[in-house]
Amino acid sequence: MAESSSKFDRPSSPSSSSSSSGEVSVAVEKDSDENGSKTGDEGAAVDNRASVGGLVGITDSSGTPAMELTRVNTLPPEILTSEKPQSPSHHLKLERSKTETPTHSSGFAQAAAKIFDNKISEQQKLKLLKRIATVKDDGTVEFEIPGDVEPRVLGTGFESVHSAVEDEPLDATELQYIPPIQIVMLIVGTRGDVQPFIAIGKRLQDFGHRVRLATHANFKEFVLTAGLEFYPLGGDPKILAGYMVKNKGFLPSGPSEIPTQRAQLKDIIYSLLSPCKEPDMDTGVPFKADAIIANPPAYGHTHVAEALKIPIHIFFTMPWTPTSEFPHPLSRVKQPAGYRLSYQIVDSLIWLGIRDMINDVRKKKLKLRPVTYLSGSQGSESDIPHGYIWSPHLVPKPKDWGPKIDVVGFCFLDLASGYEPPEVLVNWLKAGPKPIYIGFGSLPVQEPEKMTETIVKALEITGQRGIINKGWGGLGNMAEPKDSVYLLDNCPHDWLFLQCAAVVHHGGAGTTAAGLKAACPTTVVPFFGDQPFWGERVHARGVGPPPIPVDEFSLDKLVDAINFMLDPKVKEQAVELAKAMENEDGVTGAVKAFFKHLPRKKPDPEQLPKRSSVFSIKSCFGFS
Repeated sequence: MAESSSKFDRPSSPSSSSSSSGEVSVAVEKDSDENGSKTGDEGAAVDNRASVGGLVGITDSSGTPAMELTRVNTLPPEILTSEKPQSPSHHLKLERSKTETPTHSSGFAQAAAKIFDNKISEQQKLKLLKRIATVKDDGTVEFEIPGDVEPRVLGTGFESVHSAVEDEPLDATELQYIPPIQIVMLIVGTRGDVQPFIAIGKRLQDFGHRVRLATHANFKEFVLTAGLEFYPLGGDPKILAGYMVKNKGFLPSGPSEIPTQRAQLKDIIYSLLSPCKEPDMDTGVPFKADAIIANPPAYGHTHVAEALKIPIHIFFTMPWTPTSEFPHPLSRVKQPAGYRLSYQIVDSLIWLGIRDMINDVRKKKLKLRPVTYLSGSQGSESDIPHGYIWSPHLVPKPKDWGPKIDVVGFCFLDLASGYEPPEVLVNWLKAGPKPIYIGFGSLPVQEPEKMTETIVKALEITGQRGIINKGWGGLGNMAEPKDSVYLLDNCPHDWLFLQCAAVVHHGGAGTTAAGLKAACPTTVVPFFGDQPFWGERVHARGVGPPPIPVDEFSLDKLVDAINFMLDPKVKEQAVELAKAMENEDGVTGAVKAFFKHLPRKKPDPEQLPKRSSVFSIKSCFGFS
């Protein structure tokens, strides 16, 4: 296949702001409580076991891990030591009665509001982050929000770029009139993360476009078998999954893990450019991407798009765009007042862990100027279109998400149609009532024998048959075989779950979608990342019990969960949701969303988006 040229002009990319002093300092501070005493080793407000750093661990300017931190101070060194008072004109003047006495809650409200205020400096905003957020030793971020703070108190005072406006209907996009282009997908994660993009890629091919899916080498056969072009990315998903299970997907639990994890992320970040422009590694066929589709863990995707001056569209299976309707899945925020703020905090912490690698790639590979913390913005946070891969019947599109954000529906890859189950499995299924499925896919289990024993006992107590998916976790080692338990290797969920009475799994978006589509009551046992989010949504929808965190997995809780799922009312709710999802076509929705936001001609320089007045860590880093 000869290299094809783009059928539309690539848009110009505004140059990034530059600075030679972009290093960010990380310092430890122990805050005083209301009485002025320090909260330290035994203080509830500070956890000295927490180790700070994105997905890879925060380092100092020399690359040395900065461990055993209680708080993150993101200020440049000169600001940390400065005693210069701030001008009153830089402070947000919240409306307050003259007779009102300042309280802890009003102080928090002021600090949080300033995060979004364009009247104070970016450095001051950064200083506020350390006052609000606490990094916990389980790898999540917690806010110490007073209970009487109301969401309205944390308002920005002006309209957000994500404020709801009338969207262009996805059906308005006429796909057949889009000229053929070359599209590269940059996807990082497990098989469940890759699978929806295979479905999207296949549909794009159906419309005449050339699609290259760049992901981990482990999934080469999976991609090629589906009929897509493959290009390898760095990183090993087994190592990544093991780390994220242990650290809840966010922070390392000890210094020994930081070098390994940083090496994984470095491999990924440094491998993103080649898939966009290098010939096929097997056939030698030239390739030059006209557009990029990526998921957020492919850190550096927007920087590659900037260098190549091509459009990018972010798709993901978990919320990554700030909203006031629910918190960032990697945060511990119970009060609605902190929901939107949680996205800004998480973004800033991730950036601290990868900023040195991103800037190294920008300088050495992409030939771009480095971006500093809260500089180098390439437009507002609404400039990069995002598509979210879940059913709007499960989680409707938040009202404060704007027109460049779409909830497209779950994207299913039809694996059942060509699947022929082994005869022994078919006979086992016919021999009794529908079983309970229990499996955790590609996630490693710390004590597989103990967990298997717990599962088998729970099935016996509830009088149920069960299918145990051995997966990467090594489940299924039993002292003696049992007729009521079937040990399963690989099997398409879209076929298997139709044979089951209920399902118990880790809560990955794809597995959750497959279970709900099959009208299965669902118990989520979250390990990390977005899995607690999906467990909570399943429970809120009435189709499953409260999620059971893997660290709290026990016989009693599993028995209660199975009994909950066997309730006929829960099954009715599951059937109702499945019927609502029946007419959704997330794959077509994703393709339409992609082309809806794709520029067709080079924009007039005078019409290029202006910098947003809304404080956005996400936009400043080219983050998704």
